[in-house]
Amino acid sequence: MNIRSRREFLGGGLIAATSLIGASALVHMQANEEPKKEDTDDDDVSPAEDLMREHGVLKRVLLVYEEAVRRLTANEDLPASAVLDSAKIIRSFIEDYHEKLEENFLFPRFRKAGKLTDLVDVLLKQHQAGRKLTDITLQFATDRSIKDEGERRKLADSLQSFIRMYSPHEAREDTILFPEFRRIVSDNEYDSLGEDFETKEHELFGDDGFEKMVDRVASIEKQLDIYDLDKFTPKL
Repeated sequence: MNIRSRREFLGGGLIAATSLIGASALVHMQANEEPKKEDTDDDDVSPAEDLMREHGVLKRVLLVYEEAVRRLTANEDLPASAVLDSAKIIRSFIEDYHEKLEENFLFPRFRKAGKLTDLVDVLLKQHQAGRKLTDITLQFATDRSIKDEGERRKLADSLQSFIRMYSPHEAREDTILFPEFRRIVSDNEYDSLGEDFETKEHELFGDDGFEKMVDRVASIEKQLDIYDLDKFTPKL
């Protein structure tokens, strides 16, 4: 091989090696880049998911109510504060926030679309009945009322009526209303509502409002010794 050929050969090899190094570096840089926010943002919650996880808070309060009814009817000790705090969560987080979202954003759209209007009418009627029951619960969730036989019975009745109504109520919404809602609005409108729901939650309850409510319920469960999930496992 003459000198010129050797130079051309070495030069070509150097270019090829440089290209490979550059390509390898580019692949390494891309692999270590932070993923795009839109691909990893776990904070984006759809309207249906948002409403259904709020139903999880409601379900846990219903379990508190069930324990309260059991103790009231069995004449066992019951701290009035546990019932009062639970009713306050129902009033602020469920009735004044969650249900208002349904009444202001979901129900009108179903009526406009002519879909599930009979169901919507019943759900709204039950919202109104639930608020009356919560008024009764707030009135009688006191140490004095729990010691009075007549008022104790009224408290137990209001709690039991609330449980009986809201167990099927939320089940119908989760299995029928919320899935159908996704079908009657556009993708853009659906996404926009998710942002509206999050904004409203932050306005009323601050950052991490949902998490704060879960912590409040957990504190009540611990007070009544029903926080441990395994307590609900049957002894077979």
